Formats: sequence, C-alpha cells, structure tokens
Amino acid sequence: MSSSTTISIAVAVLLVAGLGVVLTSVRRSAVRGTGALSRETARRDRAGRRSRRAATRAAEESASVAVVAAPSAELEPWSPPDPEAIGVSRRQFLNRASVTLMGASLGAFGAAVVGFLWKGSSGGFGSKITIGNIDAVITQIRSGKGFFYVPEARAWITEFPAESLAKAKAAYGKQSAVYAGMEAGIVALYQKCPHLGCRVPECSSSQWFECPCHGSQYNRVGEKKGGPAPRGMDRFGVSVSNGSVVVDTGAVFGGPPIGTNTTGQEAEGPHCVGAAGEH
Repeated sequence: MSSSTTISIAVAVLLVAGLGVVLTSVRRSAVRGTGALSRETARRDRAGRRSRRAATRAAEESASVAVVAAPSAELEPWSPPDPEAIGVSRRQFLNRASVTLMGASLGAFGAAVVGFLWKGSSGGFGSKITIGNIDAVITQIRSGKGFFYVPEARAWITEFPAESLAKAKAAYGKQSAVYAGMEAGIVALYQKCPHLGCRVPECSSSQWFECPCHGSQYNRVGEKKGGPAPRGMDRFGVSVSNGSVVVDTGAVFGGPPIGTNTTGQEAEGPHCVGAAGEH
C-alpha cells in the first residue's frame, strides 16, 4: 500500500470520527432541553385538568338544582271557532251580496208594478176615465172634423152612425162594452197601430186614420182599409151613465178582422200616407 493511500484512509477515518462526536453532542443537548420542557408542560397539564374537573362538578351541581320537571299538560277537547269572532269569509260575502242585490232588484220591480197598478186604480191610463157629457163629446168630435183625441185615455173618440148598428151588432156583438158605446153613437179607438205600435194620427183630408210608420190605413171607426196591419184598430169599452161618457182603458179589445166594413166609408179626399189598398 502506498503512503498516499494510507494518508487518505486515515483522513477519512478522522472525518467520520469527528462527525460522530458532533452528532453525539447535539443529541445530548437536545435531550436535556426536551426533558426540562416536558416537566413544565406536565405541571400545566395537571393544573388544567384539576380546573376542568372543578368546573364540570360545579356545572353538574347547578344543573341538578335548576332543572325541574315540567308538569304534564292536559289536552282540552276541540271546539269550532265562533263565526262572529273570525268574521265573514269571501264566499259568505259574495253569497250575501248576491242575495242582497237580487232582493233589491225584485223589490224595485215589485214597487214599479204596484206603482203602475196604483196609478190605474187612482186615475189616468189603465183606469176608467170620464171624458164628459155625451152631447159635449159629440160636439167635440164634429168640431174636430170627425176626430176627438183624449190624451188621458190615449184614445181617439169618433162618431158611429146609427144606420150602421145592424152591421155593428154582427161584427162587435161579442164585445158588449164596445157595442154599448156604438149604441150611444161613439167609439173609442186605442191610439197604437196594431202593426208595430206606432201612434196613429188622423188624416183630415181622407177622413181616415193613417199610420206614418208603415202606411196602415183605417176608416173613421178604426176598420182596416190598407197597409200591413193584421187587423183593425184596437178599442176600449164605453159606457154612458146619466149622460156622462166613461172610457174604460183598463181593458183593450182587439180590432176587427181584415174585411170588416160596417160603415162603408171610403176615402173622402187625398191620403196623408200612401194610397189605399187591401193587403
């Protein structure tokens, strides 16, 4: 073995030995520090455990004193709520409102019917209306060139010729109240056209009634002469008592059928509406 090799080995051995010494010194110093720290930590741990045990005992003692068992509650039987206390539901409100409105509507209708009937019983259209003395009525008709209008009765009063009573008996005998007026020399005609209800005026030139709405025409006693009307003019019953003429507007008698012509009267002049002709 050469001397250089021997020297290298010796140096390596020395280095390893020195390293070992250094590591051993460090380990001992670390062990000494660790041991001192462990004793202090142990004391602290013991003190902490004692304080925790004391706190736990105090909490248990206070809990055992404070906690009191609650008495058992008794169940009460259920009873429905008072409707007055909870108010009115939406359905109840709508039902009550509907009944109230319906009752108000029926009440208004009933009041209107009672008012109409009451008016009829106390005077005016729908009741018996005294229009004057028979002689004064005929004078009014003649001064009006064959026509006399009574607004309260909504009727035309015209003169009925005595020579036509035989034919009138056959045509109007079943309407005794109407025929009674004809026997007294007059007839009361409802102002409404039996076609569609228009007010029929007189025509002074033709001496007929002529409807301006659709051209229906009637002679002076209301018998149909032309136009679309389904019959003659409707009429009211007439009674004469002690010379006083009373027109009963509470009952309307249907006009005579088409073709009835008791007086034989033809147009006495130009027509006010269209031309005459049977339909």
